[in-house]
Amino acid sequence: MSRTENAPDRKLRILHVLRAPLGGLFRHVVDLAREQIARGHAVGLVADSLTGGEQAVRILAELEPSLALGVWRFPMPRLPHVLDFPTAIRVALRARAFRADVMHGHGSKGGVYTRLPAFLPGFSSPIRAYTPHGGSLHFRSGSFMTVERLLAARTDIFLFESAYVAGQFDKRIGRTKSLVRIIRNGLRAAEFVPIKAAPDAADFLFVGELRAAKGIDTLIDAMVLLSSRVPRPRLVLVGAGGDEAKLVAQATQRGVSRDVTFAGAMPAGEAFRLGRVLVIPSRAESLPYIVLEAAAAQVPTIATDVGGIGEIFGPYRNRLIPCANPPALAAAMRAALEKDPRELAHEAAALAAFVRTQFTIDAMADAVLAGYADAIAKRRRGDAPRASFALPS
Repeated sequence: MSRTENAPDRKLRILHVLRAPLGGLFRHVVDLAREQIARGHAVGLVADSLTGGEQAVRILAELEPSLALGVWRFPMPRLPHVLDFPTAIRVALRARAFRADVMHGHGSKGGVYTRLPAFLPGFSSPIRAYTPHGGSLHFRSGSFMTVERLLAARTDIFLFESAYVAGQFDKRIGRTKSLVRIIRNGLRAAEFVPIKAAPDAADFLFVGELRAAKGIDTLIDAMVLLSSRVPRPRLVLVGAGGDEAKLVAQATQRGVSRDVTFAGAMPAGEAFRLGRVLVIPSRAESLPYIVLEAAAAQVPTIATDVGGIGEIFGPYRNRLIPCANPPALAAAMRAALEKDPRELAHEAAALAAFVRTQFTIDAMADAVLAGYADAIAKRRRGDAPRASFALPS
């Protein structure tokens, strides 16, 4: 494991590259950028100009005055596109103009734009760091895996946010000769404040993107299985996404539309007041911030055992349930309805105490900088890459 004291003496010029400025990936980049700035480094950010909406505009406007390398937004298609190569060159030219020491790509498209230009003469100077954030690794795509294998040859260091994603990369992409670090997402100490549900809160709450990977269809099916209860349980869905219309139609067709409220997107802290128990029915995750945030706020949580969620729950992983299983989900929700609220609160407090010791933003930021330092030192030594993909303990 790299140590913080290995960080370079000189301050770095760091350019973060991502596609969509929304969700947990965006929060990770913004948190990391702020912490790096606080430690005296010069930071810039490149993101898609077509996504993120007003919230992204507001957050980037707040951050921009402290970004020595600025904010740069270009159109970035979600799927592979003929424009990807010229966009990657545009990003590389920006990095060269700012004499960036590190280009850090986030998500599959950010990883492409960060590493693809390294194959061209004159663009090999910055250290290339890559954090997959899980997304594309959740889906089977031969072309994606081929591209990832190719780009791995131009990656100085992989920074995985969970052991799960590191393992998936090893399994699906293959063993890499680059440096590897597992650096989990972290929260600020100020976030560990209990948030109580409002007096008129619904029984259950979901917070996240409204898309298939989040398993919301199974949550609606579970609500159907609970609809014979008196009074009927209520559910609030907080978030936005491409599957919203489909989910509204499903709730209507299944006869639970009066029990399910679509509240739109809002900050997690506000959303937590809308429901007594958070439900995360995901089919796929990396290390979701919403689960960390709920733990910090001591919100009782029902979640599926997918991705890195088990790493967040740690000694309480036996509380997790299988994904894509409406009867199992309904059973967990029924148990929460019948459980003494004091027991739910005790369970939530115990999880918060564990998360507080394991997932801190200082540890995350320091470990990332130490990873950069290791990669810079390795490049300077001219060391041959590692012979295998070794997961740190």
